[in-house]
Amino acid sequence: MILTTTNNIEGFKITEYKGIVTGTSSELKTKFSFKNDKNMQIIEDLMNEAKEQAFQKLQTNANNLKANAVVGISVDIETVSGSYFFVSVTGTAVSVV
Repeated sequence: MILTTTNNIEGFKITEYKGIVTGTSSELKTKFSFKNDKNMQIIEDLMNEAKEQAFQKLQTNANNLKANAVVGISVDIETVSGSYFFVSVTGTAVSVV
């Protein structure tokens, strides 16, 4: 599956717009100091895991619509009280040739 933040894919033609798809994920962490490099790595790993899960859900939702690409992807990452990470990935599922 082709995933892109652009509205078209160079070398491909969009033949059908299937609909808007999303993938969401959240991760919980315990509170700890941001001053420690090891803790910063843990936070980065948690954010990357949440982002990967959201992208996997986005692809699954696009596959369910029989799409072979998602264009115009936007990623939103939010945190609440430094304990929860929420990731939302949204794009348009399309068929390309």
